[in-house]
Amino acid sequence: MVAMPSDRPIVIGVAGRIGSGKSAVAHTLEREFGFQYLRYSMVLAEWFTVDPEDKPRLQEVGGEVMAGDGQQELNRRLIALMERGRDVAVDGLRHPVDHKSLRAEFGGRFALIFVDTPLDIRRARTRERFNTDDAFLAADARPVESNIEQLRHLAAAVISGTMAAAELSAELQRLIAAFRQGIST
Repeated sequence: MVAMPSDRPIVIGVAGRIGSGKSAVAHTLEREFGFQYLRYSMVLAEWFTVDPEDKPRLQEVGGEVMAGDGQQELNRRLIALMERGRDVAVDGLRHPVDHKSLRAEFGGRFALIFVDTPLDIRRARTRERFNTDDAFLAADARPVESNIEQLRHLAAAVISGTMAAAELSAELQRLIAAFRQGIST
């Protein structure tokens, strides 16, 4: 696929439960459509000097940020990393404040995609990271994950996390075109 023209840059946030395929969606936006890729956990890792591969610790830090009312600061730091004039894919929205912050900053140029994937598929995708069902369910129930479902009703689109790569690319191309069309000129 060819990158779409970004004369009207857009910011697409991607939300979903653990193992839903959020990163696959955001990386497809990066790889096939030329979006800058940002992830909330990258910002947390830098802010709190945490190994970006230590997902349990990042979940813990993310929960502390949410509980301590630091979600707005997290969003401020994320927005500061965005390259102006370029389309951006933001992987891992977890809280309605994330949506509110991005909407306040970018208005109609911000759209949220919610990735919906059945529990059994999410569990299978994360089997290497969580070697037991209990470990997966415990991670999925952590406080940092507790607000994700609230984002579903804020999404401009809910897509299946079970699409094949070609189907995902086609759906994203359609959504990008629709999001661009929805921006008033």
